[in-house]
Amino acid sequence: MSAQRPWPQWAPRQPVAKRRHRLLRTLLVLGLAAVLALVGLGAGAVWWGTNHYGDQVTRIPDAFPTGPRPPKPAKHDGGTTFLLAGVDSRSKQPTTGNDATTRLWRYGAQRSDTMMLVHLSADKRTVHVMSIPRDSWVPLPGHGSAKVNAAFSWGGPPLMIQTVEQLTRTRVDHFGVIDWHGFKALTDAVGGVPMTVPRDSYDPVLQQHFTAGTHVMHGEEALAYVRQRHGVPGGELDRIKHQQQFLRSLVGEMRGEVGLTDPLGTARMLDAITRTVSVDNRMSNGDLRDLVVGLRHLDASDAHFTTAPVVRSEMIRGQYALILDQAKLRAQWHAVETGSS
Repeated sequence: MSAQRPWPQWAPRQPVAKRRHRLLRTLLVLGLAAVLALVGLGAGAVWWGTNHYGDQVTRIPDAFPTGPRPPKPAKHDGGTTFLLAGVDSRSKQPTTGNDATTRLWRYGAQRSDTMMLVHLSADKRTVHVMSIPRDSWVPLPGHGSAKVNAAFSWGGPPLMIQTVEQLTRTRVDHFGVIDWHGFKALTDAVGGVPMTVPRDSYDPVLQQHFTAGTHVMHGEEALAYVRQRHGVPGGELDRIKHQQQFLRSLVGEMRGEVGLTDPLGTARMLDAITRTVSVDNRMSNGDLRDLVVGLRHLDASDAHFTTAPVVRSEMIRGQYALILDQAKLRAQWHAVETGSS
């Protein structure tokens, strides 16, 4: 056993407490450096990822109407307004995302099954979502009055955007759409979405039973649940509740997959989104990057869901229709856009 190496005469001994203090300080500096490196890597990954996957997102040309459009209010909060649509295309081939093998829109071939107006505040700390019932009876520019879901069927994205802008007196900044194929694929990509069903029900049209309790729903079942309006007391309004519930849960599942510590999960989510969703061609990769960075900080408490106010239902030309309180709707959305809600 060798003798203990003597302490050099020229190196004065330091008290144990001081040496521990220096070691702790060194570890803190190294830890801070590691955190900064990780943040830098994360920022770089977000930049690379949104450019790489952003180039793969299917853009919709000429999505916006060419005629006059409403101005933004004088006290606008500087945020961004999106119109999101789910279309009920019964095509055997996908029509949205880069999986699409056929055209997004053909006259009379599909209608909008889901329609949500989404406003993301300028600081990206708050999201407001207003669902517009598909059976809402509204003016369609150049077509008289009809159900709002006919706008997409008759004129594609431009007429749909124009109809919603006229109805709400707001300016839509961006448009996104997903079809049934994409909805099922995106749901399955996150491994299913947990949904709490409030009561047992049966939809005779979809021929689907739903059992009370919390279940992880996959593509086919999830699609049936967000489409259900028969066998539930609220009809169309209950369907909207299902859709909002699903969106909130889906975003939670996607956030769980996306993170600096799980690059494979992030890649899976970005790949699933690019395969299933189409957006307007005015949305640049920079817009997508700003959106991804901003949404990373949102949680469920930052999202506020409402439904366009309904006055009554009635039969019009043999069709079930919902009559909206348009003045109240516009006032509510104006409060959202100006940050006074």
